[in-house]
Amino acid sequence: MSTSTERTAPSQSTSDLPDRRETELVKQRYDRIAPVYDAMAWFAERFRFSKWRPELWQSVEGKTILEVGVGTGKNFAYYPNNLNITALDISPKMLQQAARRAGELNVDVELVEGDAQALPFEDDSFESAVTSFVFCSVPDPVQGLRELCRVLQPGGQLLMLEHVLSEKPVIHTLMKWFDFVPYRVWGAHINRQTVENVRIAGFEPVEDTDLSLDIIKRIEARA
Repeated sequence: MSTSTERTAPSQSTSDLPDRRETELVKQRYDRIAPVYDAMAWFAERFRFSKWRPELWQSVEGKTILEVGVGTGKNFAYYPNNLNITALDISPKMLQQAARRAGELNVDVELVEGDAQALPFEDDSFESAVTSFVFCSVPDPVQGLRELCRVLQPGGQLLMLEHVLSEKPVIHTLMKWFDFVPYRVWGAHINRQTVENVRIAGFEPVEDTDLSLDIIKRIEARA
C-alpha cells in the first residue's frame, strides 16, 4: 500500500472549475466525521451494502482500476487480486482511516488525495472506474462524471453503486423536502438523478438495476 499527497489536476478553463467553496465544505464535513464514519454506517453496511459491494467488484474489467471516493476503504476486502488499483478521496482524514485498513488487510493500493471534479490523472489512464455511494456528495456531479469519462480509456467501464432520487411520487417528494438534513450533517444529497447525469456526462450505453426500491441502483456504463 502506498499513499500519495494531493496531486495537481490537468489544467481546466475557469468556467469548467467547480465551486471551490462548496467543495471545501464537503471536504471539511468528511474530515469531521471520519473517526466515526464506520460506526455511522454500520447498520447499512451490515444488512444492505455488504452484499452488493463484492458483486460490483467481481464485475471489474482490466488491470488498471480507479476507485473514486474510497472513504475509509470499505471496498478493500472485495478488491480482486493482481490489479493495479488507485483509490482517491477528497478527505485526508478519511484517507488516514483507509490507510490503516489497507495495512490491516494487507491490500496493495495507491491512495491519492484529490477531487473527483478535477481528477489528478492524465486522459485514458484507467480501464475501469468504480464508485460506491459517492456521487451524492460531489458538488457538481456531472463535472465529476465527465472527469471519470476523461480518465477512462475509450470503451472503459464505469461501475457504480449509488442512491438516487426515487421516481415514486410520495417518496420523490419526501426525498426532495428532506435533502437538507444529510447535506448539512455530512454533505450528501438524496435528490440526485445519477443515471441521467451519467448519460449527460457522455457515457454510452448506460444500464441501471434497482437494488432497493428504485432508490439504490447499480449502474454500468462505457466511456
